[in-house]
Amino acid sequence: MIYLFVFILSCGFLLVLHMWLEAHRISVEKKDIHLEHFPESFNGLKVFFISDIHTRTLDEQLIDKIDEHIDLVIIGGDLVERKVLFDRVSKNIDVLNKLAPIYFVWGNNDYEVDYRKLDVLLRDKGVTVLDNTCAQLEKDGESLLLLGVDDATLDRDSLPLTLQDANQTGFRILISHNPIITNQIEENHDIGLVLAGHTHGGQIRFFKWGIAEQGGLKSCDYTKLFISNGYGYTQLPLRLCAPAQTHILTIYNS
Repeated sequence: MIYLFVFILSCGFLLVLHMWLEAHRISVEKKDIHLEHFPESFNGLKVFFISDIHTRTLDEQLIDKIDEHIDLVIIGGDLVERKVLFDRVSKNIDVLNKLAPIYFVWGNNDYEVDYRKLDVLLRDKGVTVLDNTCAQLEKDGESLLLLGVDDATLDRDSLPLTLQDANQTGFRILISHNPIITNQIEENHDIGLVLAGHTHGGQIRFFKWGIAEQGGLKSCDYTKLFISNGYGYTQLPLRLCAPAQTHILTIYNS
């Protein structure tokens, strides 16, 4: 009986250790995305996408894993959560600023801190905050529009206002912390891709079962949706079958 108890205890310890390691992985996953009508001038655009950092710290180990030129960085919300010090946020942004210009959308946990102070910090660091607004990138006479909605979890999103700000002609990529925004997208919105996080891929899954679906690229009625499992965690510093991840998304004209 004692041997069975020791065996069960050892298995439990190894499982928890594995879950801790999955939650603290420094992982950069590469994904090619092919989109119809993506502008030729931006063909091969490389986006470093990271969401749900929460309490984690970014450092040079992450940068060292990125072995190619990055055109822009997108933070998909939940950069912070309650009790995260602004000094850590500042250092995390400094790390990402080494890669490329940064674009940010708000997540629900970002509002657990002094979000006005966070907004000032981000803008002082040169981050473009997309809060129901649009940023336009131009190259060789073609335009790429980055639309960003505020957090849908807290009903702060306004897709109509965001579309109104995106009144220029160009290919539209929508950034939303919560992927639920896809329920509002209509065919005439002409949104070619949505980037989102929030779900953590379920964070702790049992094989194919979890409280949320795994991240990845999915087809919706009128757009394509890419969801990240996220880099951090919430409540417990553990993950299972939904490891921490960041992404280099290379976008091509299909």
